[in-house]
Amino acid sequence: MRHEYQPPRRRSRLTRRGRLALFLGMMLAIGAAALFPLLRNGDAPEKPRQLTIPEGWRAPQVYAAIDRELKLPAGSTKAAVPTAGLALPTEAKGNPEGFLFPATYPVTSKSTPAALLAYMVDTANRKLAAKAVADGSKAHGMTPYQTATLASIIEAEAESRSDRGKVARVVHNRLARSMPLQMDSTINYALGRSTVDTKLSETRIDSPFNTYERQGLPPTPIDSPGLEAMTAAVAPTPGDWLFFVTVKPGDTRFSATYEEHRKHVAEFNRIRAGAGAGASTGTGSGTREAAAGPARAGSRAG
Repeated sequence: MRHEYQPPRRRSRLTRRGRLALFLGMMLAIGAAALFPLLRNGDAPEKPRQLTIPEGWRAPQVYAAIDRELKLPAGSTKAAVPTAGLALPTEAKGNPEGFLFPATYPVTSKSTPAALLAYMVDTANRKLAAKAVADGSKAHGMTPYQTATLASIIEAEAESRSDRGKVARVVHNRLARSMPLQMDSTINYALGRSTVDTKLSETRIDSPFNTYERQGLPPTPIDSPGLEAMTAAVAPTPGDWLFFVTVKPGDTRFSATYEEHRKHVAEFNRIRAGAGAGASTGTGSGTREAAAGPARAGSRAG
């Protein structure tokens, strides 16, 4: 039986590019096979918790909130400040008061006090560098640190958005006339409290934060101001006011003369007396203390 001649079949040979493609395909397949159980059995990505810092909180309140959120012993966050490498202005001398920007921050199991503090300070610096705030600061001849300090007073004193610009104007008008600010909010900061009842004797305490005895802004901010307070600090509402008093919640009276201010203080005292509260001497520029609690009224800056 005859067989027709058939030439031998040539084995197909992979080119160098083909061999590389085959090798990579095998490696990807092996990698996928190894990774699949990990994806199927491993933990899902951690969902961050949220830490909210309200406007007007002082540094010790922020420290305590971080300690609680991270479940650390009390004082841990405060102790981390000196070594946290915070991007603070030279004027701050390492004190982050006023630069722990009020906002909501993500927190995970890997969060540390230093990282959270740095995040807050960086946020404050960005807000102070915003064009409207930065340009306004320059127009008033103020450094970012001075802007933060003035804004912290506004945050403590103003009850509403519309009041912020007016409180800022009172501060600017007093500074322009070389008048002491006479803000109870700075007295409260010096005494580590939050109240609307400031005694005459307390306006004579020996403290750099006593703005009854010392002219100009206090040496540091007195709380954590928000962006609205920062904006008001450099863009005050036009006016000739030198005094203000929150007669009752939602009713802050601004005055250009001391005589008019005294009338408003008298009304405030009548309302307070009717509620069984003490009266105010009403010798300062104005008040509304709410740095650590709900809105309250008073006769001087609280």
